Amino acid sequence: MTNRKQITSEIIIVFALSLGASAVYSIVSLIAKLTAEAGLAGQTTLINGAMAQREWLDFTYQILSIAFGLAPVALALYLLWQSVGRPFEAIGLQLANPGFWIWRGFALAAVIGIPGLALYVGSRLLGISSKIVPADLNEYWWTIPILLLAAVKAALLEEVLVIGYLFDRLQRLGIMSNGKILISAALRGSYHLYQGFGGFIGNFVMGLVFGWAYKKWGRVMPLVLAHFILDAVSFVGYSLIGNSLPLP
Repeated sequence: MTNRKQITSEIIIVFALSLGASAVYSIVSLIAKLTAEAGLAGQTTLINGAMAQREWLDFTYQILSIAFGLAPVALALYLLWQSVGRPFEAIGLQLANPGFWIWRGFALAAVIGIPGLALYVGSRLLGISSKIVPADLNEYWWTIPILLLAAVKAALLEEVLVIGYLFDRLQRLGIMSNGKILISAALRGSYHLYQGFGGFIGNFVMGLVFGWAYKKWGRVMPLVLAHFILDAVSFVGYSLIGNSLPLP
């Protein structure tokens, strides 16, 4: 019983310092948008916006945000190292055997990304999501590299914590595979609620697919690659085509 309490407390602390806190803020953000005079459909959500008006200060804040944003990943890997040893091998966060994870990563990105774009368009037309406003790619010369680094950070943060670390800890709590996948998917959807209900649905489905893939392959590396591709396209590609979509 003590061990179960320790594991539960550890999970709460890790996610209170990272994506769990993001989930709480996302819920508050969704409530604010739902209760605003313009309603949810009339709201906008800025992703990866400027953090300061002066260029050097904006660049500094962006780099610091990425670097410190990876601290929960280091914490999760450290805790896995304490309990299982060799954390990179334990969750399959390795570059070895690229033929295994590269094509699987691209396949997962295609399976999630194409329907995901259709879901966003549909949810906007139905008025259940806010309008996503991407970063201005022409603002500085370093904007695109920073956005790609932000995609790397998001991929590592979410897949290491929500898949690799959480699955191990839920396993130790005696939760079966389907339960782990559902809990992980629900958490993934919750910290995207700031985008609206469409963001929750899309990321919940993504969580189900990624959870199934991890159960089948036992490696997070294909998930990290797929997530990076999805975010790189979202952060950079959407900035190029977003205004051409048939959206209000």
